[in-house]
Amino acid sequence: MRAVAASMLTPPDKTARAGFAEGFGQRVLLTVDTEEEFDWEGDFSATGYGLDHVPRLRTFQDFCEDLGVSPLYLVDWPIATSPEAAEILAPAIAAGKAEIGVQLHPWVNPPHLEQVNVRNSFAGNLPFELEREKLLRLRDAIERNFGAAPRSYRAGRYGLGPRTTEILREAGIAVDTSVRSHFDYSAGHGPDYSRHPLEPYWIDAAHDLLELPVTTVFWGMLRKQGRLLHPLAERIPHLPGVLSRTAMLERVALTPEGVDLPEAIRGIDIAIDDELPVIVLSFHSPSLAPGHTPYVEDEDDVAELYRWLRGAIGYLGKLGVAPTTIGEILHVVER
Repeated sequence: MRAVAASMLTPPDKTARAGFAEGFGQRVLLTVDTEEEFDWEGDFSATGYGLDHVPRLRTFQDFCEDLGVSPLYLVDWPIATSPEAAEILAPAIAAGKAEIGVQLHPWVNPPHLEQVNVRNSFAGNLPFELEREKLLRLRDAIERNFGAAPRSYRAGRYGLGPRTTEILREAGIAVDTSVRSHFDYSAGHGPDYSRHPLEPYWIDAAHDLLELPVTTVFWGMLRKQGRLLHPLAERIPHLPGVLSRTAMLERVALTPEGVDLPEAIRGIDIAIDDELPVIVLSFHSPSLAPGHTPYVEDEDDVAELYRWLRGAIGYLGKLGVAPTTIGEILHVVER
């Protein structure tokens, strides 16, 4: 009999930390929130989204193969049901040059039974049976259209719920990467991950569901106190900016969206010094084309995103941090 799953919203104790086989060292996992285009500043809507950037996934996949990276595409419903996306990505997945996972944007994912609003944009806030049905339908669509059973999950907007663990187990998911450590979304009806660790950990005693938090570190003279000080600083206007400019405290997310390369390099150095076994990079696929996210306005910004990825992964390589995959992680994690 397996242990009863813990809530993924609760920070684990230190005994839950996952270990890896000797020789695994430190690795980097490149994840892509592969999703539709929508207005980030507007209201959520079940319709009216776009998929204009999808052809650019081919160029991105070629770029990753040149770097020796197998990206993890975390796919939501509009992408999962896009014939063009499947045509581009399925061959790379079949060849072991990419992996596919699940990303649930509930507002565009059937069945459409809930009111579409900010609160319900976090799938974990939905009634359990509705969250379950949406996730399982998405899982099935991915397997049917891409020819591979997804083993990983990221909740859209990082929106885990109190019973998401049960659904992931039923769906055959072995790795979750929804936790965005050092971020608190509770003011907007979302989860609070401010006390969750960066290190991979088991979600319950059964050791059948592994959490790989998205990597965000604290940098600066006060970084050791960052978990305590940063939430307090955010309550005071302009204080986080002052702390960053004075090299006292800065929260650095390892993403090309809104974080420049020198800043990311500082964050990578912290992650290396802290001996983080898996460094998880992330960005949103609509950033591969101009005008779909706040971070990419023109083709120069697209080129900068590629420069960031090449620079970050190249820097990691020089430090001996090789790319990894969900398949490799599941093979070497100690149970």
